[in-house]
Amino acid sequence: MGTEDAVGRLCIAVDGPAAAGKSTVARLLAERLGYRYADTGAMYRALALKALRLGIDLHDPVALEELAATTSIAVESAEGRTLTLLDGRDVSEEIRSPEVSRAVSYVAMVPGVRRQMVRMQRALAAGGGIVMEGRDVGTVVLPGADCKFFLTASPKERTLRRYRELLAKGYQVELAELEAEMTLRDRLDSERTTDPLVPADDAAIVDTTGRKVEEVVEDLLERCRGVSGRH
Repeated sequence: MGTEDAVGRLCIAVDGPAAAGKSTVARLLAERLGYRYADTGAMYRALALKALRLGIDLHDPVALEELAATTSIAVESAEGRTLTLLDGRDVSEEIRSPEVSRAVSYVAMVPGVRRQMVRMQRALAAGGGIVMEGRDVGTVVLPGADCKFFLTASPKERTLRRYRELLAKGYQVELAELEAEMTLRDRLDSERTTDPLVPADDAAIVDTTGRKVEEVVEDLLERCRGVSGRH
């Protein structure tokens, strides 16, 4: 019996702050289960990228909501890669720039933007067999998810992970400046009025500090098997 058969067709939510390991862990977990993978944060990043390109004021909620209403954003997998399509164009690399990272929290705090994104994300999860990661999946997007995980790590480790990731992609960043930006983003995401970054009451808190990726994936996989066995 394959892993997918052993676990069934669950909806799995993986939330947490930046550089806690969500994307890597969620993607590998989906691969192990034979599930679809969806990165909700990439959708907000795509909208932030478009706002920056058009020169839209990031502090103008009406303009951002109107932008979201007239923008096509899709996430899909192709040839082992996860693609983010903005108005039909692949922007998977552009949305990971430091500029977009600085802007995305302002876009994501607009209630009207979030309502539209949540509708799209719930449609993606229809039928189960999905690992969806983000910041409010377990609390808002899929409150009835079969498995909920909230990944975290020490601020120092999260900053170093993002620093190395950006350097590997050719971006020149200062460690202290990056740490300040990530601290601000954490605060904006956690304190926003609509759908703040908080663990769901029934989420398993998983600290990834000092742990290997495969170890964390195995941890989550075992927990999912346990849930599936109770269904």
